[in-house]
Amino acid sequence: MAEYKILIVDDDDNICQLLKLYLVKEGFSTEICNNGLDAVKAVGKETYDMILLDIMMPGMDGYDTLSAIRKVSSVPVIMVSAKGEPMDKIGGLDTGADDYVTKPFEPQELISRIRAVLRRIKPAREEAKKDVSIGNLYIDISNYIVKVDDRKIDMPPKEIELLYYLATHPMRVFTREQLLKGVWDSDYKGDTRTVDVHIKRIREKLGEGKNWSLETVWRVGYKFEVTQ
Repeated sequence: MAEYKILIVDDDDNICQLLKLYLVKEGFSTEICNNGLDAVKAVGKETYDMILLDIMMPGMDGYDTLSAIRKVSSVPVIMVSAKGEPMDKIGGLDTGADDYVTKPFEPQELISRIRAVLRRIKPAREEAKKDVSIGNLYIDISNYIVKVDDRKIDMPPKEIELLYYLATHPMRVFTREQLLKGVWDSDYKGDTRTVDVHIKRIREKLGEGKNWSLETVWRVGYKFEVTQ
């Protein structure tokens, strides 16, 4: 599973595919949006570690897209644009970008800038992975420990990762495809029944929850429900 997932936003699909080629080669997983509106929607549904954002796009340009993204997410953003004037860069950084790269660019320079930004946010990213304690359920994701009523539960890593993913997004409904992307890999092409099998095993091992439950949402997917 790739450690970082990057969203590429550019209306030129040739550039998108070129960026994807370099990023995948460096071990990143990627998704592509060809306009700003789709990018804003994607950020509302998925979790990304970084966004590479073009400025000159029809409809919603990069500045407007970044402003909309910043209302819902603090995900790092590097603007990648042919607009290379100082005021363009200042405008991007003032809008909330973490860095600015001018086209045409050297692929290795862009990769270096991506890694530099990720190094800066890594401590906060790791800090965000806190233990979960809800009712009689406890998850220590750093050490892959799950307990119910202080009793340690034997679970393989992927089951723990799936449970943690759901528990850290309480009351949110996920489709099986979203869970495959979020827990396995953004480019995972496996059968969605994999999720069903893992959920079934998790339920069998955890038993009855206190103030929480793993719910099936008919014809949609699953959610981690928390009650008072």
